[in-house]
Amino acid sequence: MESASHIARAAALLGDPARAAMLWLLIDGRARPAGELAFAANVSAQSASGHLARLVEAELLQVETQGRHRYYRLSSHAVAHALESLAALAPRPAVRPMPASHGTPEALRYARTCYDHLAGELAVRWLEQAERKGLLARDAKNFELTAKGEKAFRGFGVDIDALRGAKRQFACGCLDWSERRFHLGGALGAALLAHFLERRWLLKVQKSRVLQLTPQGREGLNEAFGLTL
Repeated sequence: MESASHIARAAALLGDPARAAMLWLLIDGRARPAGELAFAANVSAQSASGHLARLVEAELLQVETQGRHRYYRLSSHAVAHALESLAALAPRPAVRPMPASHGTPEALRYARTCYDHLAGELAVRWLEQAERKGLLARDAKNFELTAKGEKAFRGFGVDIDALRGAKRQFACGCLDWSERRFHLGGALGAALLAHFLERRWLLKVQKSRVLQLTPQGREGLNEAFGLTL
């Protein structure tokens, strides 16, 4: 019963449209000021302050103070995972009222950040290819590296031992809200995105969750993982 009450409390907080809008804006892992969050939620500064206080109290957000300014960010990757999963479970409209160009931008659907890991069509295709090549083995929604996969990831420069010692899930399926299929989350998913960015296979688009695939990224993903794009 205690767990049920905690679930109900969290659901009530997420069920408010203004608070949901604020949390969704923060899913890229960045910290933002209250004014920007109020604008995204279409509420007054006073109303936003109340909403943010409740989210901080519930430990869904953490706040950082710099001088007179307060910046808010998601408290953990678990919160981002929950938000992405809820978005994926939301029913699709039966009929699209406008052309696709007026809905979710194609670039956002193709490749974006989900807190600290890769999401979108590219992420889903990469995970399917990793399973197809026998690099990852799935158990329900959790993943483990095969012997072949461990060798490949170590060769790619990923510190597998450090990731296994991290205080978070090693590798898990995160339900993608635009593709309605799993992409790779957890410590391994975060490390993979960090390496893609470090090698400039992907570039962050300023003030956006969008990630841009570069020509060297297209070639690198093909060479390293056999992923043809």
